[in-house]
Amino acid sequence: MNAHTIARPEVSPAYPLIRKIGLQDLKQALTEGVDDFLAKPSHLVFLGLIYPIAGIWLVVDNSLPLLFPLLSGFALIGPFAAIGLYEMSRCRELGLDTSWKHAFAVVWSHRMFPILSLGLILLVIFACWLFSAQSLYATLFGPAPPQSFARFMGEVFGTPQGWKLIGFGTAIGFVFAVLSLSVSVVSFPMLLDLDVDVPIAILTSIKAVLMNPFVMALWGLIVAASLAIGFLLVFAGLAVVVPVLAHATWHLYRKVVVAPASHG
Repeated sequence: MNAHTIARPEVSPAYPLIRKIGLQDLKQALTEGVDDFLAKPSHLVFLGLIYPIAGIWLVVDNSLPLLFPLLSGFALIGPFAAIGLYEMSRCRELGLDTSWKHAFAVVWSHRMFPILSLGLILLVIFACWLFSAQSLYATLFGPAPPQSFARFMGEVFGTPQGWKLIGFGTAIGFVFAVLSLSVSVVSFPMLLDLDVDVPIAILTSIKAVLMNPFVMALWGLIVAASLAIGFLLVFAGLAVVVPVLAHATWHLYRKVVVAPASHG
């Protein structure tokens, strides 16, 4: 599945084809993601611990009004953070060595620059989400942060402003989630697998969502629900949830994207 796009003025870039997939494909991608995880569970749990540690640090280091945006925004940057796990799935698919070092091998790859560029786009989306959430809270409650967690929860669930915060915040977060999903659902695995540039990867990802709206919406719900369960288990559940979702994302990419023929 290695295809190369040659950037020459006289040659148009090769756009991958998009398959129409169904619920059975999504189920199979999740099953294959679990299989990849079980193939090297000790290594993948070790990698997954990075996410709980990062999540706890984000919560402890920031103010309470940003607690939910930080937790939900975790899903926005997850596709970039999971790039090493995509590589492990790719190596296992090709019958190559799947030791833990392959999770970091992509750092020295020539594909790292476009991957970082796309990661920067996700970070910008994440920053805009945090800014929007902070601005909404300040508009409803003022610039001063709550003095305690109990008082914060009382404001959110016990006041009209709190219910407005929940309603408007959920709506705004949904917009950012759809944007992030559309941009990244297959673009990171594609950049890892094919020699294409970032615009082609993003456009392909958006087309994949437009062609498979129901399946991709369900995939987004599965990701959100799985991460929520991981957070409710005091972040420890992320050590399993994140690797499984990452591997499943790789297999979902394989089912959706058909590599273009190489140009001569």
